[in-house]
Amino acid sequence: MVMAVGLWTMLKTNRSTVAGFFLAGRDMVWWPMGASIFASNIGSNHFVGLAGTGAASGIAIGAVEWNALLMVVLLGWIFVPIYIKAGVVTMPEYLKKRFGGKRLQIYFSILSLLMIVATGITSNIFSGAIFIQLALGLDLYLAIFILLAITAVYTVTGGLASVIYTDTLQALIMVVGSCILMGFAFVEIGGYENFTEKYMNAIPSVIEGDNLTVNPRCYTPQADSFHVFRDAVTADIPWPGLIIGVTILSIRYWCVDQVIVQRCLSGKNMTHVKAACIMCGYLKLLPIFLLVMPGMISRILYTGKLYMVACVVPSECVKYCGTEAGCSNYAYATLVLDLMPTGLRGLMLSVMLASLMSSLTSIFNSASTIFTMDLYTRIRKQASEKELLIVGRLFVVVLLAVSILWIPLVQVSQNGQLIHYIGSIASYLGPPLVAVFLLAIFCKRVNEQGAFWGLMIGLVIGLSRMIAEFAYGTGSCVVPSNCPKIICGVHYMYFAIILFSVSIVIILGISFLTKPIPDVHLYRLCWALRDRTEERIDLDIEEKRQEIDDPIEEELPVKSHGYIRRAYDIFCGLKKTGPRLTKDEKEALAKKLTDTSEKPMWRNVMNINAIILLAVVVFIHGYFA
Repeated sequence: MVMAVGLWTMLKTNRSTVAGFFLAGRDMVWWPMGASIFASNIGSNHFVGLAGTGAASGIAIGAVEWNALLMVVLLGWIFVPIYIKAGVVTMPEYLKKRFGGKRLQIYFSILSLLMIVATGITSNIFSGAIFIQLALGLDLYLAIFILLAITAVYTVTGGLASVIYTDTLQALIMVVGSCILMGFAFVEIGGYENFTEKYMNAIPSVIEGDNLTVNPRCYTPQADSFHVFRDAVTADIPWPGLIIGVTILSIRYWCVDQVIVQRCLSGKNMTHVKAACIMCGYLKLLPIFLLVMPGMISRILYTGKLYMVACVVPSECVKYCGTEAGCSNYAYATLVLDLMPTGLRGLMLSVMLASLMSSLTSIFNSASTIFTMDLYTRIRKQASEKELLIVGRLFVVVLLAVSILWIPLVQVSQNGQLIHYIGSIASYLGPPLVAVFLLAIFCKRVNEQGAFWGLMIGLVIGLSRMIAEFAYGTGSCVVPSNCPKIICGVHYMYFAIILFSVSIVIILGISFLTKPIPDVHLYRLCWALRDRTEERIDLDIEEKRQEIDDPIEEELPVKSHGYIRRAYDIFCGLKKTGPRLTKDEKEALAKKLTDTSEKPMWRNVMNINAIILLAVVVFIHGYFA
């Protein structure tokens, strides 16, 4: 069904232009856009990672997901209007317009692709493979190859519109399937009251072995397992890190990441963009109930007979899941295979496949956009639109190979908890980017020199921590890491706060010591000048690639191709289906792509909904605090 929707959209939409392929022609309505944002975020890594960390330490990881309710408001009301007014397709392109020069755009493009490989594709492949390996008994890498081949077909050929419509279907499958499993899980343990009592007594059956003396805190559920706000020093998720550190990381993901922003840029108008953000915000209330709590129930049910989700003895962990770091990542998959009857087990397999495919398609499309629009056009300045489309599709294949090679690092990092691995990598690489984007929008005094050196120094600090962790290993509760405390002793959420603060100081310091950018270059690129209507003189105007129609191509008659070539053109969206746009039509299209106007009534409706959403955030944090 997913393949059918993807292929239908592929043939239905206009994929023969860069705007059509990468931004769905800016004609997407709110409900598939909101579902696509949610489905792109909730991949199989969330099913595995949230359930696994829930099994290991309780509900606090669910509050990380609630942070998104605030982020989608920032995204729809502040960041996206600036991006649309700027007329950009990618986030590196915004940096180029805002600061000028080449080095910021190239740096951000390369770093974005690195983070896509390190946290996006690899974590989704790894988590999806866990489920498929348990369910079907396939070889791990054979399962990965089959899934990626299917996923790549409609991503490579279909463009963003195809991705968004398939995401919509997959979001529905994910929510329905997860609700069914949650119901089975709570019935199995006798309801919520039994759930809270039994979780606190869920201890693995084997707690000794391998000539190790295991500290009881390594296998006993934490006393604050049902609290969101935990001790600031000793907790696995300290409350200052949850409030401040996670917010910094969330801005990078929700407001700066190409995967999410690209969906918003495809919106029909700002009202549809805001409605999609609000829809996604409400959907983000669900993961704690649909994923975290079932993961905790998995720990209750599987203490050693069928499976040992919370194993602590390394040899026992290897026996159950093949890695010494722990088996909590297998919590959700084990629950599915044991609790669900045969037919519904197939449904949940489709849920996992849907979440895997939706995230991968989104990541593939956005990564190819960054590479094509921000890097390849520097190598081939006069590349035709057809060449750009083909290169973007071929780049997806390269991403697959690199990502598969990264998987072994994911398995052993952060005590075997996938969601903490993703958060830690984001903490080491993301905060300088957040500092640059926030200051780029809210402080027009910031210039290219400040932004560049803030990113460079921040990168050196972040890589120092990341490389040290990979070299020494992050260890586990039973076998701690030998990494020096001065490097690895600071919780990654606190490290994000420190790195963000250092980056802010460096960016502002260097910017105020160097020449400012005149306002004429900043119209509609920062918050203070967002409503200026004067013509902007782009800092990169001399570098712009001139889009000149090829006169020879225009004069030549259309050649008649054979059936195979015509089928290829249709499949890849390379066939020209209409006349060239006139100058007036091009100007009208450009105006549409940068329009942020709204009808007053719908603007007020969206603002009221945003206030309600923020009130829900406060209430739910207070209830579970």
